[in-house]
Amino acid sequence: MASRNHSTITEFILLGLSADPKMQALLFVLFLGVYLLTMLGNLMMLLVIRTDSHLHTPMYFFLNHLSFVDLCFSSVTVPKMLENLLSQKKTISVKGCPAQIFFVLITGGTEICLLSVTAYDHYAAICHPLLYGQVMSKQRCVQLVCGSWALGFLNRLINVPLAMKMDFCDTYIIPHYSCELPSIFLLSCSDVSTNFLVMLCSTIPHALTTFLSIFFSYIHIIFTILSITSTTGRNKAFSTCSSHLTAVIFFYGSGFLRYFMPTSGSALELIFSVQYGLITPMLNPLIYSLKNKEVKAAVRRTLGKYLQCVQWQNKEKG
Repeated sequence: MASRNHSTITEFILLGLSADPKMQALLFVLFLGVYLLTMLGNLMMLLVIRTDSHLHTPMYFFLNHLSFVDLCFSSVTVPKMLENLLSQKKTISVKGCPAQIFFVLITGGTEICLLSVTAYDHYAAICHPLLYGQVMSKQRCVQLVCGSWALGFLNRLINVPLAMKMDFCDTYIIPHYSCELPSIFLLSCSDVSTNFLVMLCSTIPHALTTFLSIFFSYIHIIFTILSITSTTGRNKAFSTCSSHLTAVIFFYGSGFLRYFMPTSGSALELIFSVQYGLITPMLNPLIYSLKNKEVKAAVRRTLGKYLQCVQWQNKEKG
């Protein structure tokens, strides 16, 4: 087979989710709606948390950053996917592909760290309420968020430079709607064993550490909740944790299955990618708002203030 160096390739072809034009039009409408809901929901969370003083607590400080990461994570791949659903030529430039991988690794790595940090916040609030203010000080919260972003960047710095050194053969079709490390491994005609090993050695400790942090935090939380005699207090604690656990299951479950299953371009891989790349960023603000009384009350207060401002402006014009 003739080979071509990666420097001579100007673009990759993205097969996307379907080759049927009618299905592509349907998917465009569906995922455009998902993306708009993602933008609206996460921007609403950012606005409400920032403007409502009742939500200026460590937990909502982390949720604020989680919403920002979800906005970025979704925006890395979805606009290009929507463009390709309407295009005859479904391509991404050779520079755009590693750029996508770059930002997917940063935002995805940061998100799992933030989910771990939020679990630790729940642990401190429920298991050590008297020390909570000291444990989760403003300085500590900033350090935890900065550490989450730093780990996300570290994952990128290890994997992306190696990926850019790969050589590609005549087959440069990506069986996916976006560029991901496992997908481009299939295209290389050079030895990718080092790339694959580095990906595992960087991803597994990152994922395992954050997962174990969440797991052990919730082990302590469950035992503490079960020891609470007040039914109201127990229900409140469970309600606070259930939203976070739902987000963890959605993101970790689909992300782990995508990156640790054999890469073949199967429909199952695409489903897992759609789950953690499109659906989870849309669901997170819904999960945290619909299941959280404080957020719902803050949304009502924010809307009330907005309506009052509109009425006042109308009176001034009148």
